[in-house]
Amino acid sequence: MRCALVLLLVLSGCGETTSCRPPAVLFVSQSAGYQHEVVKRHGPRGLSFAEAQMMKACEAHWGVHLSQDAAADIHASNLAMYDAVIFYTTGELPISAENRTALLDYIRDGGAFIGIHPATDTFYKWPEYGEMIGAYFDGHPWHQKVKVRVEDRDHPATKHLGWHFEITDEIYQFKNYDRSKLQVLMSIDVESIDLKAKGVKRWDGDFAVSWCKPYGKGRVFYTSLGHRKEVWADERFLKHLVGGIQWAIGP
Repeated sequence: MRCALVLLLVLSGCGETTSCRPPAVLFVSQSAGYQHEVVKRHGPRGLSFAEAQMMKACEAHWGVHLSQDAAADIHASNLAMYDAVIFYTTGELPISAENRTALLDYIRDGGAFIGIHPATDTFYKWPEYGEMIGAYFDGHPWHQKVKVRVEDRDHPATKHLGWHFEITDEIYQFKNYDRSKLQVLMSIDVESIDLKAKGVKRWDGDFAVSWCKPYGKGRVFYTSLGHRKEVWADERFLKHLVGGIQWAIGP
């Protein structure tokens, strides 16, 4: 994967014909639909709360390029500069068909894609995106404290969380979701929610919170947590993100 290549080049001193760059990720937090409070920038030079926390979480591992302009930053030559692309996005982002293809090609060719919270509330009119990320948002019947079951304790994104934990956040349900096509990392303990709540559409009790999957030669990691500012301030969540990014980038 790209991260390993970068480290190899650094250790070797980089040949004269080799273009060297430090490890870096692209964090896109553009809202073409609903704009979450955590990605609102305050002032012309201010960062959103999520951007500031992302930089804090990543500072020991990667440089972070912050973008709220997907059209400017999602294209083949720019994507080649990054070890991972991270989406906290909504709606039909204004990316051309050519650059949509470039994004999927980037991942298929070994790139890393990380989706956070509303990344599944993005590109409903582009089914290939939904296939890549693994599901689409289908409502949030609960915004409360819930118990989360950790289904895979060996994954870098979850190994610090124990078998279960409690957290208060906006909880998603999904459509176009097929557990057999994903490696589900965390899910909701249904004893902690009201299955008769308004808006519940799933009756199988399968409310995934986080998953990962291969996509061509690349890797995809998704977590539905991250609506609330308090979640972004929670060290457990930041470690969850960093572990997911590390896994997606690979060795």
